[in-house]
Amino acid sequence: MKIINAPIICLLCFLSFSTTGLSQYKKIDSLKKELKTYTRKDTVRVKILNHLAYYLYRNNFSQSLAYAEQAGKLADEIKSVKGKARSFYMKGIAYMERANFKVSIHNYEKAIELYTSIDDLKGIAGCKNALGVLYNYKGNKKLALQYYEEALAIDQKLGIKKNLPNYQYNIGNIYSDIGKYKKALANYKKALRAYTNNNNEYGMLSCWNSMAMMYLNQGDYSQAIEYHHKSLDLAKLSKDSLSIFQSLNNIGNIYRQQQLYDKALDFYKKALAIKQANHNNKNIIAIKNNMGGIYLDKKKFAKALSCFKETNTLSKAIEDNEYLAVSLNGLGFSYLGMKNYSKALANFQEANKITSVNQKQYELVESYVGIAYVYYYMKKYNLALINAEKAAQLANKYKLLKHRSDAYELLSLINNELGEHKKALISNQQLKILNDSLLNREHIQKITEVEYEYKYKNELASAEKRELRLTQTVQTTTNSLEKSQRNLLLGVIAFLITTLVLGAAIFFLKLRNEKSKTQNIIIEQKLLRSQMTPHFIFNSLSVLQGMILNKEEKKSVAYLSKFSKLLRITLENSRDKTVSLSQELIAIKNYLALQNLEDKTYIYTVIVEEAIDTSLFEIPPMLIQPFVENAIEHAFVNQKEDRIIDVHLSYSNENLICTITDNGIGVDAQKEKPQGTKKSLSTTITSERLKILSKDFKMSSSVTVEDRKKYNEQGTRVTLIIPYKLQENVS
Repeated sequence: MKIINAPIICLLCFLSFSTTGLSQYKKIDSLKKELKTYTRKDTVRVKILNHLAYYLYRNNFSQSLAYAEQAGKLADEIKSVKGKARSFYMKGIAYMERANFKVSIHNYEKAIELYTSIDDLKGIAGCKNALGVLYNYKGNKKLALQYYEEALAIDQKLGIKKNLPNYQYNIGNIYSDIGKYKKALANYKKALRAYTNNNNEYGMLSCWNSMAMMYLNQGDYSQAIEYHHKSLDLAKLSKDSLSIFQSLNNIGNIYRQQQLYDKALDFYKKALAIKQANHNNKNIIAIKNNMGGIYLDKKKFAKALSCFKETNTLSKAIEDNEYLAVSLNGLGFSYLGMKNYSKALANFQEANKITSVNQKQYELVESYVGIAYVYYYMKKYNLALINAEKAAQLANKYKLLKHRSDAYELLSLINNELGEHKKALISNQQLKILNDSLLNREHIQKITEVEYEYKYKNELASAEKRELRLTQTVQTTTNSLEKSQRNLLLGVIAFLITTLVLGAAIFFLKLRNEKSKTQNIIIEQKLLRSQMTPHFIFNSLSVLQGMILNKEEKKSVAYLSKFSKLLRITLENSRDKTVSLSQELIAIKNYLALQNLEDKTYIYTVIVEEAIDTSLFEIPPMLIQPFVENAIEHAFVNQKEDRIIDVHLSYSNENLICTITDNGIGVDAQKEKPQGTKKSLSTTITSERLKILSKDFKMSSSVTVEDRKKYNEQGTRVTLIIPYKLQENVS
């Protein structure tokens, strides 16, 4: 069964304001106060009422509708055609959010009629874009794209550029749904850049969710989970219950894709527990379809049947053919598992009719596979062959690997029954090729283990050689310093009295410079040792050994891959005075992922502001990791859940600023505990190192550790001002 992502729709709001999630509630309060103080019955009051309807439509349907109705009545009273049109538009948005499409369309058409009467092209464009969202919501991609293009043409005619990212995002959704992933991703990235520059947080989380879905479809789980967590964090900050619901569903989808069914079900249930989001039947359908798919995978056909019956009823009630096709295929496979072939066939055929029209290729191929299986089990082999061949043809066209495997397996079985043994052999060989490339995980694991063992030994030997060279360099520098002191002393004695002061100054500067170099080399050597302690290596290997003994093959390979990558990056970075900021961030992400891979008890983010091009910044290596390590080691004493670590990089007043925050017990509480006096060796070394680096880079650098309770928050904040060099951007 296909994994269903709860959709985030992006409306192009043509009103003269923009919404940002973090200020939404303040804006609502401000508008309510303004409504109380402004009592005149004019167009200004109509605008305030329509504004309130817009800010409330996602999370408070009844209040949003009430304000839109009030705006419409007042507009009638003062004969404001534009205000009346806006009230219809706001009601259309509210009813669409409730998946009441008939009423929503009626309100949009009324709004277009009024805007047309006063030749308000901007208003017409907003309504057409909203209709595009609605028909995309219903699964009519062709009509949705038509409305988007009509709205875009109007805005281009008017010279309006601010709505461009909304169109790019919505058109990206269309391309994603019809399988044109490169075009979809290109539109999402353009929209995200614009939303970030405009600080449009709702637009940003919409893009993050959609991009995560794209990466999930391509099997890139790490990118998918990263973007979904970005969206979830922003949704929680803005207290947007619908976006939280959608992000929880989508994170559950990633676990389902990895066959971690119990974890997936936990996230689905958390999403369903959000009462404010349950008013939207489409959200409920998405979750229930996903749960039904898990029960199918676990061969719990009765539970799956129950889920798909519920989503079938809900999809018909809101006339959503896209999700109706998913539920019909789900019912087909449920009945197939229960050997009720007649009902299975009826549901597959109905799904096939729907998907042939709305171009949803995944469900279309799914229906052909289901029909072929039914005819095969009914021993109607000729009919089974026709549908299996169609499934294979479409699966190859759309590059659906799972369905290709299913189709070849069916063709092999059917041709054997028909006596076409040569064709059966060909299909079986094609199936074997697919299985060899996709399913032979044990062989891949063995190759990976051998490869990383070899790399690990080489890197370890290389590290020992570098440490020896560092020791020799320290000794040579010390000897050089002593010789330099003697030579300078003899020179000072030989100088004339008139040049004594100048000679002493030169001597002092050279002495300080040599000591600084020596101290820097010693500190870098200590830092390398702190990164490469046997305790760290053997502890990681012990965790890996436990996974292998528990036969957690996937987990152990993932852990070994992360560990090897972190080890290699750490060793490579330690040999250079500066490294690319992008390379340093890769090391931080791998370190966090490695620490979190065992039991996934941390939620972490690594966010870089849009203004920073990480490929241009060169920084000293291994500055950030000690403070991340401190957060993991000391921040969460007796705190087993909801442990959050955030790393954020910003650029302000020519300062590169890194903040590391956690929601643990706080640095003040750590100091009160006996172990709180035991400072991290790596942190101490880093603090000493910053003093030297400030002089080397000729810019200020510092580290500040604060307890977040001074900001009425929980945990610790570390602010690190990092010295840097900028590379020239060669294009």
